[in-house]
Amino acid sequence: MIAPRHRSAALVALALLAAPATAQGLPQGAIASEVIRSGTAGLGYADLTDLVLAAPVIADATVRSVSRIKGVEAAGVAPDRVRLYVEVDVTALIRGAQGLPPRIGYLVDAPLDARGRAPNLKKTRVLVLARPVAGAIDQVQLVASDAQLPWTPETDSRLRTIAREVLAADAPPVITGVGNAFHVAGALPGEGETQVFLTTADQRPVSLSVLRRPGEQPRWAVALSEIVDEAAAPPARDTLLWYRLACALPATLPAHSTSALEAADAQVAQEDYSFVIAALGDCARTRR
Repeated sequence: MIAPRHRSAALVALALLAAPATAQGLPQGAIASEVIRSGTAGLGYADLTDLVLAAPVIADATVRSVSRIKGVEAAGVAPDRVRLYVEVDVTALIRGAQGLPPRIGYLVDAPLDARGRAPNLKKTRVLVLARPVAGAIDQVQLVASDAQLPWTPETDSRLRTIAREVLAADAPPVITGVGNAFHVAGALPGEGETQVFLTTADQRPVSLSVLRRPGEQPRWAVALSEIVDEAAAPPARDTLLWYRLACALPATLPAHSTSALEAADAQVAQEDYSFVIAALGDCARTRR
């Protein structure tokens, strides 16, 4: 049975285990009661960005105590897992507008080792990505099953970089779809320009442009305003703008985007869009 001093806090957290993680970019139904995998330090940029976008609280912390939860309070735990109430001492707050107390707690269902024993997490340094619990300032809920990451200098640095990008005043908008596409042929064979307008969650303008000239490789760029800058360039990989495009755009140009174009122009627009998708590369998510 869980220690009395932890009971009320654990019961608050226990009630949240069935709450789905619905933040943008996370799989529906990801919950904090699933296994916290030890291999998450190798997650890619898209995986980490998914977690950061879902987490209003990100903390660098050290596990202070772990209490095993048994009996009815551990109902639904898989046979190869154990439900734990974890308390951590917060070393640094990476993200959190409302701040955090020096010590916070949360629940996790962790895998048993080969001998059927609970993992020894005490004194482990971790990175916690979570959401606050209403009415319990010292409690948080992990935003996903793998939202407790082993601390490494690299993972810490990457999370901080992503958090800065996400919170920046000029952060690129969320891409919700593809709007109209246009193609204008040039005076020479093989010359032309394609522009594809994207839809965004906050109605900010975003467009893709592809310029073709005879004897040259196609050039593409993304514009975050109504005006396409001639000096614009593709986004660097593993940046928030790259993520917004690579992880949101469909593989092919939707039919409605070219419905107003002549067949020949529609074909070129589709080819140019495919060129952009190939240049962006795979979003490369590895999380379940």
